[in-house]
Amino acid sequence: MTKIAVTGVTGNLGRIAVDDLLGRVSPADVVALARTPEKAAPLAARGVEVRHGDYDRPDTLDGALAGVEVLLLVSGPDLTPGVRVAQHEAVIERAVRAGVRRIVYTSGLGADSGQGFAADHGLTEKAIAASGLSHTFLRNALYSEAFLGAALAEARQKGTVTSSTGGRPLNTARLRDLALAASAALTGTGHENATYELRGPLWTYPRLAEALAAALGVPVEYREVDDAEAGWLGSLGPAVRAGAFAETGPDLERLLGRPATDLAGTVEALLAR
Repeated sequence: MTKIAVTGVTGNLGRIAVDDLLGRVSPADVVALARTPEKAAPLAARGVEVRHGDYDRPDTLDGALAGVEVLLLVSGPDLTPGVRVAQHEAVIERAVRAGVRRIVYTSGLGADSGQGFAADHGLTEKAIAASGLSHTFLRNALYSEAFLGAALAEARQKGTVTSSTGGRPLNTARLRDLALAASAALTGTGHENATYELRGPLWTYPRLAEALAAALGVPVEYREVDDAEAGWLGSLGPAVRAGAFAETGPDLERLLGRPATDLAGTVEALLAR
């Protein structure tokens, strides 16, 4: 059977991907790579081989990738300019050396533009393509939880939801859906040298205020504010108002084999935590 390795297994996406993999393949065919292997002890207890693999310590990667045929490279969290790309390049180099056949990379929407927060993803995609390895690029939308979680806290504290989006839609996706899509891309067929644009169902902040009011059973008012008052979301305000997040696509649903989680489902999942 194919030996599949997943990096970042103590993070949310990697952990969910491995958990789903264990419903698709034997634990003996899964390798979990972790910077701190002790934190992945629950996976070891389920029969998964846990190996030490640290993006910042390339010397750990040769042993970590030995015998691996398909690798899920979960993008690193360090957004310091130049750091994440160097980390990814170290993994790619060792993957070639270890004989890995295919890399599945959690990229981001807009990676081909080479601009903004997607620039690191574009450079990583180019490095993987240049390596000669077969690859699958998962261009993930922004996580819905980052937006809805902040709005939920505001609704509970103030009874309001605010944004500077002008009521325009966003195509974010639930993190769990993106992790399950990654698991599907690791095990399914026809994914070699494919690029998937993983956009979620469209939603708006006014609709979110209505969904939170219904879920919480209290009035929640939507208020449109300027970018400065919108806080961290204000940095995205101009792009959202220009329609940059209004595009949809079928790729996420195709990989999941079902509709992606909609606004109501994501709200329900947040409240169930």
